Amino acid sequence: MKKVVKLSMIALAVSLIAGCASTSDIENLQSQIDGLKTSVAQASSDAASAQSAANDAASRAAAAESAANRAAQYAQDTNSKLDNMFKKSMMK
Repeated sequence: MKKVVKLSMIALAVSLIAGCASTSDIENLQSQIDGLKTSVAQASSDAASAQSAANDAASRAAAAESAANRAAQYAQDTNSKLDNMFKKSMMK
C-alpha cells in the first residue's frame, strides 16, 4: 500500500511538472504568435504604402508621357509651319 501511494505521489508530481511546462510552452507560443501578427500587420501596411507609391508613380509617368506627346506634336506643327514659310519664301 505504501508503495502504491509513493508511486501515485511521484506520478502526480511528474504530471504537475509536465502540466506547468505545457502551460509555459503555450504561453511562449502565444507570445510568438502575437509577435508574428504584429509583423504581418506591419508587412501589410508596408505593402499598401508601396502600392500607393507605385500607383502615384504610374500616374506621374502617364502625365509625363502625355506632356511629351503634346510637346512632340507642337514641335511637329512648328516644323510644318517653318517648312511652309520656307517654301513660300523660295517661291518668291
